[in-house]
Amino acid sequence: MFQKIPRTQSPPSKPLMIWDGNCGFCAYWIQVWESKSSGITFKTYQEVADQFPEIPLKEFKKASRFIETNGQIFSGPDSAYRSFFHFKRPLKFPHRWYQKSRSFRWMSDHAYNFMAKNRPAMMKITYAFWGKNPKQQKPYWLLWLLGVLSIILLFVKVI
Repeated sequence: MFQKIPRTQSPPSKPLMIWDGNCGFCAYWIQVWESKSSGITFKTYQEVADQFPEIPLKEFKKASRFIETNGQIFSGPDSAYRSFFHFKRPLKFPHRWYQKSRSFRWMSDHAYNFMAKNRPAMMKITYAFWGKNPKQQKPYWLLWLLGVLSIILLFVKVI
């Protein structure tokens, strides 16, 4: 599991999302995030790790970090949730749930950890559900959902 680090003594001038530049899954979703956000700088930990000595390199390798201009650091799933505040259409409830609900935080942390440990499989699932181009995502997930529902309905009729 990743370590949560509360603050940095070197806050950025703009909100900063830090991610693993060696991760194709991360790169895909960062491109999606960039198209939806406003005012966030996106950098890989390989580019900026030395600017944040409070965050050990091994922790950068485990989870993304989102750093606000006041120096507050959000880690793992909460880095994503907090970045939603800076979307063109802000979405604040996931971060608030993460902060207030132990069960939501536990589920988010464990799901994030699972995805981080299974990045190649998550990339395949991403391609299957949204297509290979992050800038022109296709709603393949809808086809998968319809397929699953069709199978369920077939079983219900057979039983």
